[in-house]
Amino acid sequence: MPPYVGVERTPHRRSEPGLETMLRTALGNAQQAGFVRQIKLWTRERFALAEDDVVMVAEIACGLPGCPPLETIVTFWTAPDTRHAFKIFKPAGGVTIDDLPPSWMKSAIISDGSEFSCC
Repeated sequence: MPPYVGVERTPHRRSEPGLETMLRTALGNAQQAGFVRQIKLWTRERFALAEDDVVMVAEIACGLPGCPPLETIVTFWTAPDTRHAFKIFKPAGGVTIDDLPPSWMKSAIISDGSEFSCC
């Protein structure tokens, strides 16, 4: 007879996060969203983007030697096939308007996506 037959088991329950943990997470997410909104706004202003031009901001972790632990990648489209992208070697919360490339580099940051395959 298998050893588990007739043995009572208590069901495993996941511990529920406490209210304090949930609030801290929600506040952190709201703060992060604020950083992303600000970077998007600066990008729109710096590169004179139209309201319907798509702007994406992503904070990513890099585990490769020589990479910063967190970096921010900004991507925007000015036409269906024209993607621009640049990387800032800081977390989104540390980005300032001076970290964005100058507006005259708009055509120089046209991207095919291959330049971000590594750090």
